[in-house]
Amino acid sequence: MPQIYTLPLADLQATIETVGGKGASLARLSEAGFPVPEGFHITTAAYRQFVAGHGLQGLILAAVSAATPDQPETLEEASGRIGTLFAESEMPVDIAAAIRRAYAELGDELPVAVRSSATAEDLPEASFAGQQETYLNIRGEDAVLEAVKRCWASLWTGRAIGYRLRNGISHQEVSLAVVVQKLVPAEAAGILFTANPLNGKRDEIVINAAWGLGEAVVSGAVTPDTVTVEKATGRVLHRAIAAKQVMTIRTEVGTREQGVPNSKVNVPVLSDSQVTELTNFGTQIEALYGRPMDIEWAMAGGKFAMLQARPITALPEAPMGWKLPDPKGFYMRASIIEQLPEPLTPLFATLGGSIIDSATRHLFAFMTGGKGLNQQIKLFTTINGYGYMNGNFGLWNTVKAGVSQLFKMNWIFKQSEPRWRQAREHYLGMIRGWQARPLGDYNAVELLDGVRSLFGETMELYTVLQTGPIATALGSETIFSQLYNRLIKKKGDPEASAFLMGFESAPIRAEQSLYSLAEWARGCDSLAAHVSATSSVQLAAELERADPPAGVESREWSEWQRRFHEHLANYGHFTYDLDFSKAVAADDPVPLLETCRMYLLGRVGSPYARVKALADQREQATGIMLRRLHGPLRSIFRRQMQSAQKYAPLREDGLSDLGLGYPLLRGMLHELGCRLVQAAALDQTEDVFWLKEQEAVEAAEALDQGRSPASMKAAVRDRREAWQAEQRVSPPVVLPVGSKYMGMDVEKLTSGGPTDNPHVIKGFASSQGKVTAPARVLLGPQDFDQMRPGDVLVAPLTTPAWTPLFAMASAIVTDIGGPLSHSSIVAREYGIPAVLGTGVATRRIRSGQTITVDGSAGTVTC
Repeated sequence: MPQIYTLPLADLQATIETVGGKGASLARLSEAGFPVPEGFHITTAAYRQFVAGHGLQGLILAAVSAATPDQPETLEEASGRIGTLFAESEMPVDIAAAIRRAYAELGDELPVAVRSSATAEDLPEASFAGQQETYLNIRGEDAVLEAVKRCWASLWTGRAIGYRLRNGISHQEVSLAVVVQKLVPAEAAGILFTANPLNGKRDEIVINAAWGLGEAVVSGAVTPDTVTVEKATGRVLHRAIAAKQVMTIRTEVGTREQGVPNSKVNVPVLSDSQVTELTNFGTQIEALYGRPMDIEWAMAGGKFAMLQARPITALPEAPMGWKLPDPKGFYMRASIIEQLPEPLTPLFATLGGSIIDSATRHLFAFMTGGKGLNQQIKLFTTINGYGYMNGNFGLWNTVKAGVSQLFKMNWIFKQSEPRWRQAREHYLGMIRGWQARPLGDYNAVELLDGVRSLFGETMELYTVLQTGPIATALGSETIFSQLYNRLIKKKGDPEASAFLMGFESAPIRAEQSLYSLAEWARGCDSLAAHVSATSSVQLAAELERADPPAGVESREWSEWQRRFHEHLANYGHFTYDLDFSKAVAADDPVPLLETCRMYLLGRVGSPYARVKALADQREQATGIMLRRLHGPLRSIFRRQMQSAQKYAPLREDGLSDLGLGYPLLRGMLHELGCRLVQAAALDQTEDVFWLKEQEAVEAAEALDQGRSPASMKAAVRDRREAWQAEQRVSPPVVLPVGSKYMGMDVEKLTSGGPTDNPHVIKGFASSQGKVTAPARVLLGPQDFDQMRPGDVLVAPLTTPAWTPLFAMASAIVTDIGGPLSHSSIVAREYGIPAVLGTGVATRRIRSGQTITVDGSAGTVTC
């Protein structure tokens, strides 16, 4: 049977296997009667014949075999080798003839769009959006044939290879078809989402629209108009008209970007009637596919064309109801919650939650000198899995706490450091006490007692920090900044933060330790070569083995192991998240090894040099100011500056200590989990974190009494699924949403709040400067290997364990945090812009997207 190399656009044989995801979707739309530009498919059989005829498959697989997703240079090297293979191979005569015939049937020398369509593309579970290439305004048979070869080669771009590796897609199973369509001479184009991609609402349609061809919208080169429509009625809920500066236009050969005429920059792209017409197309296409869709459209001569339709693969869960445990309660994601960005695992929510509640009561009683709060008022709770603090404990109690703190302020400043050091020593003593015996010698109930004791010390230390270094850092910096800005600063003077930079807190010392390790390794030839060429995941596995890897000198390897483990002993307790189900650096050193590799490869500068440069700037600014000021004002300036300089690093040292007991605490829970797996109560050790406290107690008692604990496997599976659903929603900063506390808008005080422009995210202006760069959205340490020098780090929050990434970041954006959070203080130490407390950054921004971070205005423009 002869091979079929081309098919009409709406042919019944146009399946994913024959024409790829994009082609199959366009065939479906065309067959259903939607306005799809005329065209034809070049089937996967043509691609396979081209590859087989030139013997390319083995060469392709050999090229990609050395590529790893956490080393972009290996992806690009493989892609370059494969691209050369395609460019140097002739198009087979029979395939070329079939393409020429199909193209001639469209029209003589007709301008067309030549679009890649992979077999692993536009699928419900993985869109592969943007992984292969599209070529617009291609004219003439020879140009079409050349564009087809370039599309085939684009199956092997660096980003496509990396995407498949990260998503477990076999390179041997993928193939590529090509769609050739009449080019729509678009006056306007854009994207339509049949569900709101920002909040997950299925009853809303969101339309992006810009002038010209759609490439400027898809590539992010232009900020488009955004129209939000109520799906059921077609009513426009919100319309944001952007200043559209750039448009993509046709040229004699290909396309280019040019400025939008001034008369159109601020003019709506779509009229109300056009919005209605486009909305109708969206609802009909969604009905055809039976799921929310992402649709590319274009408009020419006032008529719409549908260019592509694919399932939305990253849609947030539909909004949850946020029912309050106490209808009169006022719930905030503040205080300790800033260390808990994700939904809580059941064991932390129950066992850890009760300790947080108790510690908060103790703190309140300590500050007021009274008996504390009514036990019926639950201070810590979870709502839809997220931690919240209840601030509604009565007006009198609130006033009493505030007045008491004012009277104790002088004492708080004087005792800040001594109290922290005393609490730290007590915590270390507790750790040493539980370390006196091997974990295997403790019975199961004792292991749980150890967990309670160690987390209790964690919270005791945190409450000391709240009334010590955290309070004094906030107070001293606020006083100094207000004094400087109101009474001293003149035009051209540095910002107040310039006087508070260049100090070595624990996170900075940890980074310097890693840099020193990399510098030492640089002098060991065989070790340096191995570490530079090996993935951090493999290095972590090798570190646990006594024998050196092949080619590495034994003495160098043993010394490398000793030095790295010494680093972990000093800094491996840093937490990424205070939920003790999350690994600390000592448990998972992969992120640290990746940073060390970056230092060794010379992609990140010296932290010693950076700290010295900032310290020199600080001393220079201080000297200028002291020479200019005289009398009492000079004395006050010096005293307040020195106070702020003392307490900011102290705060970071204190927060770095919160995880001191976590390696041991997590070891205890893993020991308990291991015993429950052996007793067939759990499937895997990590499942212990998905038990509730009472379940863990009953299981521990059963183990100690020689009984078989009840199986909790089904409950664990259900809870994991529920947690994953909870993880996809954005928890409100305050509940009830929009409520005020003692007349204060807490949402504005604890987050950036909403803006009228859907392309602008508001947060706290926490570190000055302005940067435009690619975003890198990292949800936890498992994503750290994706970070590249120059990226904007976008994260739920950052704790001291995140600090090594700051050396690579050009700016910082977080969901949680304020002007004096860890992110803010460390960003200033690195001299990079920071916008914190946005509430939604990790859900609104996608990795690779170019964004502008304005650390002075507190805005992120997407």
